[in-house]
Amino acid sequence: MDAFTFTTVPQLVFAPGAARELAVHCRALGVARPLLVTDPGLVGLGLVPPLEALLSGDGLVVTRFAEVCEDPPEAVVLACVEQARAAGVDGVIAVGGGSSMDTAKVVAVLLGGDQGLAELYGVDQVRGGRLPLLLVPTTAGTGSEATPVAVITTGETTKAGVSSSVLLPDRAILDPALTLGLPPRVTAMTGIDAMVHAIEAYTSRHRKNPVSDHLARSALKLLAGNLRTAVLDGDNLEARSAMLLGAFQAGQAFANAPVAAVHALAYPLGGHYHIPHGLSNSLVLPSVLAFNAPVAAPLYAELAPLVLGRPVEGSPEAVTEILVAGLRQLIADVSLPATLAEAGVSADDLPMLADDAMLQQRLLVNNPREVAREDALAIYRAAHGAAA
Repeated sequence: MDAFTFTTVPQLVFAPGAARELAVHCRALGVARPLLVTDPGLVGLGLVPPLEALLSGDGLVVTRFAEVCEDPPEAVVLACVEQARAAGVDGVIAVGGGSSMDTAKVVAVLLGGDQGLAELYGVDQVRGGRLPLLLVPTTAGTGSEATPVAVITTGETTKAGVSSSVLLPDRAILDPALTLGLPPRVTAMTGIDAMVHAIEAYTSRHRKNPVSDHLARSALKLLAGNLRTAVLDGDNLEARSAMLLGAFQAGQAFANAPVAAVHALAYPLGGHYHIPHGLSNSLVLPSVLAFNAPVAAPLYAELAPLVLGRPVEGSPEAVTEILVAGLRQLIADVSLPATLAEAGVSADDLPMLADDAMLQQRLLVNNPREVAREDALAIYRAAHGAAA
């Protein structure tokens, strides 16, 4: 067995209603003046005000920043820092999806150190510490509460990542009650996103290890086995709980065995077409797996029974074909578009998207099969016209 290192969150709390105990966790971390980072949608849905009231009722002085948007730009991060500094906060809580959690991670570092935002981008560029950090996901998708990464929008079509173990939170608080009633489309997109994390971690060319493998397999079984129910019955607490735990485990897996070509080809779709990240992953997933099959079929064959919920017989190549077909069916069953064409992507833009995908070398190096520019274009073309 090869040597490996596995890093994860120091404490996970999982329970329906766990978010109601946020004040207890704040006090354990010495936080008296927390910054609450969230988005206007969750405030409007009524998820945030009760949690804020509980924190205030326990004597904590709360500063709410509720201006986070999807794919948060640098301006939002800096506005959050400015408000937090003016309020004298001493800890950061995120309640929301990946965008809120990514914003909170970076803000906690900027408030706790003396670096500027531009100095943080890249791998292990964070030199100092951060303020105490608690992450409370409200979607079962990004797994950001379990990863040392935050992605920030830096330009019209560009994003940059901050990757450092400093970004791992002090507490990840999983409260499936917060995900009840999540809209079916959001449930579907974030659920496929989490499945991609598990699949790519399991087949990653770098840092794949027995612990990440175990988590990826467990995550995939939970996610694939409950996604349809969570989409069709949004108030099913058992399905919601399984999805939230699956997304967390997938986050733990890919935080240590990083993602690859699916994400590399998904990012340009978000940058140029503002397609949500989970949907971008879903749109290219079957075509990337088909491309990788000549190299990765044995690994895909191991995952197929977990996705399909039944034993699958045949050669690794044949089982991989069945897996890809099963994923296409799952995507159809949760009412997501099957092709780039259906999602409004112009065939004329595919060469440009391929060029942009090749800039994602930090992800492509993890792919089980090497991806050249002509390969990326071929994958996009297959995804553009693939039948469901």
